[in-house]
Amino acid sequence: MTTKVAKFDALSDEVLTLGKQLCFAVYSAAHAFNRAYKPLLDRFGLTYPQYLVLLALWQQDSMTVKRIGEELGLDSGTLSPLLKRLEAAGYVTRLRDPADERQVIVSLTENGRDLKDEAFGILIEIGKATGCSLEEVGELREALHRLTQRLANDQHEG
Repeated sequence: MTTKVAKFDALSDEVLTLGKQLCFAVYSAAHAFNRAYKPLLDRFGLTYPQYLVLLALWQQDSMTVKRIGEELGLDSGTLSPLLKRLEAAGYVTRLRDPADERQVIVSLTENGRDLKDEAFGILIEIGKATGCSLEEVGELREALHRLTQRLANDQHEG
């Protein structure tokens, strides 16, 4: 029995090393992306989460705060200060929905729309930084989308 326990402990120790953890690999990649984006976004006075809001709005010019939150997986408590800073920077406007005062509609300003052209340059630089082909990027993205969906489904079932 002692040998079995010793083998299990050795195996557990190896499996539990930081470098073997999928969650740490995803966490590390997220931080590496943030570091790569930072100098590209700094010149526009944007943070990465603000950039994500703009990406969502470039797909659909006006959205409710609730819809943006659903798109990005962020709650309104996180979004509100972020949107205030985007508004102060002149990239978006926030207005109450006249049909439903509880809803706030966020829309791009002309400056916000103009910034979309710059996003292609950012995308190209990030593409270079990854060193991945378009095919590899697509495979990684799809694998991460599947992983995210599985984890979300598991939370709803559990």
